[in-house]
Amino acid sequence: MSTIHYREIVCDDFNQAEVIDEQHSFDLKHFADACGQSPEWVLQLLEYDILNTRPEARIHQFFGDDVSRARRAYRLQRDFDASFSAVAMMLDLIDEVQQLRKQVKHLNFKDA
Repeated sequence: MSTIHYREIVCDDFNQAEVIDEQHSFDLKHFADACGQSPEWVLQLLEYDILNTRPEARIHQFFGDDVSRARRAYRLQRDFDASFSAVAMMLDLIDEVQQLRKQVKHLNFKDA
């Protein structure tokens, strides 16, 4: 199953939507633009392992699913005034809870 991520911007009653394919790759500048952040901020995400680590040859190659994770990281950082290390921990916990919910749902479905 393929997931399509999109960004909708509302400004003075003008709507603009952006569709981002999971498999589309971005260089550092375009990825930072898609996230609405600076390239330096994106590099901090890599340094704190908020984004998955990459081989040296592809360290500045990002994909559509990275955009949603980076945006989630930004919202956590903004809403809780959290450091990068705190955001990394929060995202790890959120991922773990989602995984556990999937397992419980699968077990409940299996038993039904």
